[in-house]
Amino acid sequence: MALLRLFWVQLTSMRTALLLLLTLALVAIPGSLLPQRPIAPIRVSDWKAANPAVADLYEAIGLFDVYGSPWFAAVYLLLTVSLIGCIVPRIQVYAKALRQPPPRTPKRLDRLPASVAGATALSADEALTAAEGVLRAKRFRVRREGDSVAAERGHLREFGNLLFHLSFALMLLGVAWNTLWSYKGEVIVVEGQAFSNNLTQYDDFSAGSQFKPANLQPFTIWVDTFTAKFETGEVQRGAARVFEADVRVAHGDGAPEEARIEVNHPLVVDGTQVHLIGHGYAPVVTVTDPEGNVAFSGPVVFLPQDGNFTSLGVIKAPDARPNYLGFEGFFLPTAVVDQQGPHSVFPDALAPELFVNVWTGAPREETGRPESVYSLTKDGLEQMTTDDGKVVTFRIAPGQAIDLPDGSSLSFDDWRRWTKLQVSSEPGLWLVIGAVGLAVAGMMLSMYVRPRRLWLRIVDTPDGPRVEAGGLDRAESSTGLADDVAELAASAGVEDAARTQEVGP
Repeated sequence: MALLRLFWVQLTSMRTALLLLLTLALVAIPGSLLPQRPIAPIRVSDWKAANPAVADLYEAIGLFDVYGSPWFAAVYLLLTVSLIGCIVPRIQVYAKALRQPPPRTPKRLDRLPASVAGATALSADEALTAAEGVLRAKRFRVRREGDSVAAERGHLREFGNLLFHLSFALMLLGVAWNTLWSYKGEVIVVEGQAFSNNLTQYDDFSAGSQFKPANLQPFTIWVDTFTAKFETGEVQRGAARVFEADVRVAHGDGAPEEARIEVNHPLVVDGTQVHLIGHGYAPVVTVTDPEGNVAFSGPVVFLPQDGNFTSLGVIKAPDARPNYLGFEGFFLPTAVVDQQGPHSVFPDALAPELFVNVWTGAPREETGRPESVYSLTKDGLEQMTTDDGKVVTFRIAPGQAIDLPDGSSLSFDDWRRWTKLQVSSEPGLWLVIGAVGLAVAGMMLSMYVRPRRLWLRIVDTPDGPRVEAGGLDRAESSTGLADDVAELAASAGVEDAARTQEVGP
């Protein structure tokens, strides 16, 4: 029992809390230096493949999921317990101090850092009443006993200290709440298409360990139009000026409502935030196989590679017969071919073109394994060639179609814009933000509230009543103590007082 008591005393000391806070900052460093599996599983796999010598060790000690590892959780919980265990006794002491009246008047007020003494023309009762009135007007807590008045103020300073430390505990709880129950997903939606808040709809999704699919709020977003405008002048030519998506939102089975999403102005749907984080182009194409059947038709997302939106993408037609067809190429919004080769010179679609090469091979069997829509798996495929053996490559503009040597064709029907939406729910964010606000408020109280005690006594002398006043500051760097003492004495009728210098506490 004694050992447990000693452990608890050490754990709840402020020194231990500061040490644990430093430890938490140190153990979080690997989480910012190494890829984390909940956020970027593909990057983790790539990193392990590039560093096989240490990959197994890092995996064993949880460096690829730092914030979900047992040792991070242990430090986190110990810090939370330490802060709470440190704060609760101080709150009890503070509550007890609030219930107690100001301390009695010392016998020797002249020994205090600031003091005043002098005769008064008022009676003892009049002097004490006047001094009491001045102290209460300045929001002092006043205690009048016999021939003296004691006053105290500044308890808000300790309240600020407690609030500041308590906010750290609340912040840790908010972060834990957010980490366990939050989720974040990203999805690309082409103009004219819709997205429903369902796990199967996301391109990328990460969530806390306590998240359940039932936590997803049921809503659907239709992206009707996406507007992008760029600077056309000579200064900052091509710089972004407007990015906004006009959408319709339906809550559950409700009727759609019009809304707009802009950069840094998310749409909030039933407590879920929808951010606009990216955009690009999606050429609308139609692939016809040699048998005359439409093997693919619709928009294809191409991913931008530079500031002028030179975009890379693939078009897959697995249903083409007798052979599989795949197209790989670039979409150039403002296409130019010069010494650098094909490239885009402006991010807006002023002269869009597709530059494509063709791959073909035997039809593939369905395996059920997922495959990236942004890359072409070339196993079993070869580039299509003409009769004289030249590789088939071509450029095509909207409204044009190309007939291929095997009898198939590709038509570039149109283009649309796509937008990348980030859907996230952070249930503990309000607690974290509130805790930060409390921390700032507590710090301000600690810095600017001046705890101060003042006393005044009436002493009967053969020449009449004499006033003795003194004061004491309970915090360093406080000013104005001597002035407060002099004002207190003056309120009691002292006109010509012998004042000591204010020298601090």
